[in-house]
Amino acid sequence: MIAEEHRDLEAQIIKDIHCKESDLVNRDTKNINEDIVKVDFEDVIAEPMGTYSFDGIWKVSYTTFTVSKCWCSRLLSMLPGVPLALLWASCTSFCRMGAVVPCIESHLTESQCLSHIYSLCSHTFCNPLFTALGQVCSSLKVLLRKES
Repeated sequence: MIAEEHRDLEAQIIKDIHCKESDLVNRDTKNINEDIVKVDFEDVIAEPMGTYSFDGIWKVSYTTFTVSKCWCSRLLSMLPGVPLALLWASCTSFCRMGAVVPCIESHLTESQCLSHIYSLCSHTFCNPLFTALGQVCSSLKVLLRKES
């Protein structure tokens, strides 16, 4: 009988090592996804098997741990997050006003000059050719007959 309890206790300890979530009242383990690594209450403040504190103390310490973990995470993401967001916004605005817009304006100015040169070449070489082809083709007459 004692050997069976010892084996059950060892199995429970092995199961607790691989589990990440616990029910607060019953302290039953529930398996969760093994791929996701999370730091939970049991990983930080663990009580040895068989020596549990009162349920009220367990619940208060769990609530304190969970709330402080949540707010520390929020504060640590907000404190550097807001200045970094402002820095990123100013950098992107500076790059846009200092580099992108002048490049676009320069491209438009150059393309306008090139389009003027292209237009002159087109009118100089292509217009006489197309006018001559138009005159040649204008004397062609097509006659359609329906044969039965």
